[in-house]
Amino acid sequence: MKKIILLLITFYRKFISPLKPPSCRFSPTCSAYTYEAVSRFGSLKGLYLGFRRILRCHPFNPGGNDPVPEKFEFFIKNNTQKNKGSAKN
Repeated sequence: MKKIILLLITFYRKFISPLKPPSCRFSPTCSAYTYEAVSRFGSLKGLYLGFRRILRCHPFNPGGNDPVPEKFEFFIKNNTQKNKGSAKN
């Protein structure tokens, strides 16, 4: 299953993506991100991470550098909660 998904992503990147204007707000692109996530974590977890990344692609998200996490986590951790505890008054 993993090989089939990686082949489909490769097909998309070689044949479909060049037909569209570049509009990705993230680095790496969503297809590269999903390819790496599937390679690292397997089909289900990798596709989940890729789908979650695509859902973040909207005009209100600033984008930027967003690498595949080193460790799989089902939920996105909110960085603001981490910083609240370390803020000194």
